[in-house]
Amino acid sequence: MEKEIELEILGLSSNHSQSGSFTLVLGEVGGIRRLPIVIGMFEAQAIALEIEKIVPNRPMTHDLFKSFANGFNVEIDRIVITDMKEGVYYAKIMCKSDLAEVEIDARPSDAIAIAIRFGCPIFSSEKVMSEGAVEHFDVESTEPQSSKPSAKPSFSAKKEPSLKDYSLDKLNQLLEKAINNEDYEKAARIRDEINKRN
Repeated sequence: MEKEIELEILGLSSNHSQSGSFTLVLGEVGGIRRLPIVIGMFEAQAIALEIEKIVPNRPMTHDLFKSFANGFNVEIDRIVITDMKEGVYYAKIMCKSDLAEVEIDARPSDAIAIAIRFGCPIFSSEKVMSEGAVEHFDVESTEPQSSKPSAKPSFSAKKEPSLKDYSLDKLNQLLEKAINNEDYEKAARIRDEINKRN
């Protein structure tokens, strides 16, 4: 079985390059790698509501899933982001009951929204981390990295040339700069362009 890396939610910010979407940043527990995932507005809302412990008037889809699972004594053991193909992530929800243990395919955004409702851990395969993660360098600060979501997304206001226009060497330089600036959304876009060429 492939090694699994435990992750924690570090932040959620609106994605300026794709209207109506958000970037969810997951961090390696006890490590420096960050996994930025672009998710939809509904899933971002579902995650944010649960993090803030806001109870909607009527149950949302993920709350319904939890009620259904609890009604049939099904536990969620953990969720695992298992694969990444052409920039698209795949996940599994690991469920167990008295009768069976089952893996359910899911989008990572839905799986994470469910994980925080059940208080279960979030993991990633090493393959996903090696392909999709960016390393976090905090050269100047000696303070430990806060686990609170970042309030300040660092987006460039000026129009940039397309990433397709850059050489691989230049893309690697831009990736390092984006990581140093903690601009994980930009780093994820650059990483995806590099992966397309490899």
